[in-house]
Amino acid sequence: MKRVQDRFLEYVKINTTADESTGTTPSFKGEFDLANVLEKELKAFGLKDVEVCEHGYVYGTLPANTDKEIPVIGFISHMDTSPDMTGENVNPQVVKYDGGDIILNKEKNIVLSPKEFPELEDYKGKELITTDGTTLLGADDKAGISEIMTAIEYLVEHPEIKHGEIRIAFTPDEEIGEGTKFFNVDKFGAKYAYTIDGGTIGELEYENFNAASGKVIVKGRNVHPGYAYNKMINSMKIALEFDALLPQMEVPEKTNGYEGFFHLTDIKGEVEETTLSYIIRDFSFEGYKNRMNLMKEKAKELNEKYKMQLVEVEIKESYRNMKEKIEPVMFVVENAKLAMEMSSVVPNIRPIRGGTDGARLSFMGVPTPNIFTGGENFHGKYEYIPIESMEKAVEVILNIVNVYAK
Repeated sequence: MKRVQDRFLEYVKINTTADESTGTTPSFKGEFDLANVLEKELKAFGLKDVEVCEHGYVYGTLPANTDKEIPVIGFISHMDTSPDMTGENVNPQVVKYDGGDIILNKEKNIVLSPKEFPELEDYKGKELITTDGTTLLGADDKAGISEIMTAIEYLVEHPEIKHGEIRIAFTPDEEIGEGTKFFNVDKFGAKYAYTIDGGTIGELEYENFNAASGKVIVKGRNVHPGYAYNKMINSMKIALEFDALLPQMEVPEKTNGYEGFFHLTDIKGEVEETTLSYIIRDFSFEGYKNRMNLMKEKAKELNEKYKMQLVEVEIKESYRNMKEKIEPVMFVVENAKLAMEMSSVVPNIRPIRGGTDGARLSFMGVPTPNIFTGGENFHGKYEYIPIESMEKAVEVILNIVNVYAK
């Protein structure tokens, strides 16, 4: 099991930060660097049909080693890391946690503390991989990649474990909503799949947000401030007014469970023009549509108030709740639940307050629930992952293979 740790420590040092500004797939050249490393390893394992396609997707097949009729299953993780914080020069630290604070960076006084992150106390006595306080760690989702690779290597080395055909895929740009943009479902060939892309040990998810992005463009009129009376229209002021018209308690920091939200992610502005960027999330499809309509209604209100066409809303739908595609084949969730119980992991079936490649893949014809990697505090400098949780994820993958074989 030390292999899963060693792989992870190697993979996180390859910068694969997604960059939506490039308009390419993959969005950052470092994703190709990791893809090529993974291709080489899969070929060394002896897998078949291993390739990196022109868009950076990695595919491979572990052939069946039995004549028994077993459904083709797949395991998927993504190679990119979040643009929320840099993934360059990641310097992971292995810490034996005995409780209390962990000093991530003494020079910068950056501390991982159970005062802010109380779940840290659950890992007393465990070995944790942390950041050095200056980057994210990249467990989302290089932990998933490490766990899949270690499980596949184990199956190759233990041919006495009978299994059906297993398909592997590693995708680019999941963090910017484009993980399945060029995913070749026919080439992948799995009937059912699992993304290894969740957080805390035990997480098992088959519900996710319906998701969209919204851009609000506010026009203004700039006039010398000394002569601006009844002439200037400050687009930044109107943009703030627009945001204040949205439900102020329906934001990420004030919602939980099945509650949806509007999340203002970026503001760029000056007097002449201001742009607000939002992400829109809701588990209910009706609620999702209502949120998109509300943004358009508030823009209309402001245009009517100022008797000018100042505010425009552009909405782009991202992904849908995979629940409707999973429920008809709920055994894929039950199989994963059983696999966890076989590893003495307590399944925690919960909705994803986000999305995974599995959401889109489920609508593309491959029902794909999501399973834990073991990581905590993704996308920032306080990210960490217990090594023991990674080891359990490897066991669960192997148990899923075993459940389908039986």
